[in-house]
Amino acid sequence: MTALRATAILLLAAFVAPADAQDAEGDAMLRAITGNAGAPSGRSVHYFEADPDTAGYLAMPEGQGPFPAVILIHEWNGLVERIRQTADAFAAQGYIAFAADLYGGRTGETREQNIELMQAARADEQKIIDNLDAAIGWVEANTPATGNTATIGWCFGGGIALSYALGGEQHEGTAIFYGSLIDDPDKMEHIHHEVYGTFAANDRGIPVDDVNAFVEAMREAGVENDVHIYDDVAHGFWLHVERDPENNRPAAEHAWDRLKAYLGRVL
Repeated sequence: MTALRATAILLLAAFVAPADAQDAEGDAMLRAITGNAGAPSGRSVHYFEADPDTAGYLAMPEGQGPFPAVILIHEWNGLVERIRQTADAFAAQGYIAFAADLYGGRTGETREQNIELMQAARADEQKIIDNLDAAIGWVEANTPATGNTATIGWCFGGGIALSYALGGEQHEGTAIFYGSLIDDPDKMEHIHHEVYGTFAANDRGIPVDDVNAFVEAMREAGVENDVHIYDDVAHGFWLHVERDPENNRPAAEHAWDRLKAYLGRVL
């Protein structure tokens, strides 16, 4: 195992956008997270026998494969179009992208609905783990997958990605975007791969101190990590760049470059 690279890095300066703006605009992921992607082009998949209403979303890369896979875990409002567009963008990068559905086909449109859906799902944590196990199993059985898989989650899904790293089937990577955290190094000993984390300095729900405690726990447990806290951005900045493009886009581009490098390392 290589030495730990970083604990939590507070980025106090804005990142310079790529010199070739045209190339940046041509990146499918940047189109997705800025709200400029087209209609999703993948397909719906029923993969969880325990709940027939559960329908994930599959996006496939071009070519014969085999390909590594990413399991995407949605925000508190469920498997909505932005997540499907993001899955398409991962497929454009050469990954089998499977967006799991933890809400049995339901989505929320208001804060109250989102909270209700999230609380109902979290009331049965084992069902969530079983759901994600089924997603990985379906991908491995039905696509030209290499068998190397990472989970990627945002907000509610970020916290679930961490929970899955602690209690799910063996997988090779966990990427957390501003999700709920733990600070117990004993629990971290169950993680046997590098962890990616992207957080926001202005996140009212996940304070910087919590992120630093999370990283300290990983350090004590010997878990490699690439965790950054971005200044001048708030919760949700990466998946919804258009909410504050001046501040969000430079940080989102940097986080995307880090994520591509991370997936290249672990998958």
